[in-house]
Amino acid sequence: QVQLVESGGGLVQPGGSLRLSCAASGSIFSIYAMGWYRQAPGKQRELVAVITSRGSTNYADSVKGRFTISRDNAKNTVYLQMNSLKPEDTAVYTCNADLFDFRLGRSLNYWGQGTQVTVSS
Repeated sequence: QVQLVESGGGLVQPGGSLRLSCAASGSIFSIYAMGWYRQAPGKQRELVAVITSRGSTNYADSVKGRFTISRDNAKNTVYLQMNSLKPEDTAVYTCNADLFDFRLGRSLNYWGQGTQVTVSS
């Protein structure tokens, strides 16, 4: 079984910074890509950033230049450094991973439980 556990959310003032972490554990043979999605109240979930096992990254236009995604392959952990936060960044941020589950013998997509990020003065 695979678990994704996020941490680092909270309340921050506009212009501030937060760093989210997501650690994957369990029957993981390899992780192809990890990413962060977010969903604000009344809106659809959207991709924030994704990083492949080789380090290639992709960002939503709304966060380019402000957010940085990185990963520690040895720890099966992905990070999201969020700078210059804006009120419109307020959302539940959820970690996602495409990986090979050796217990089930196939590639699967897993989600974390989500962490709240609130940007407000």
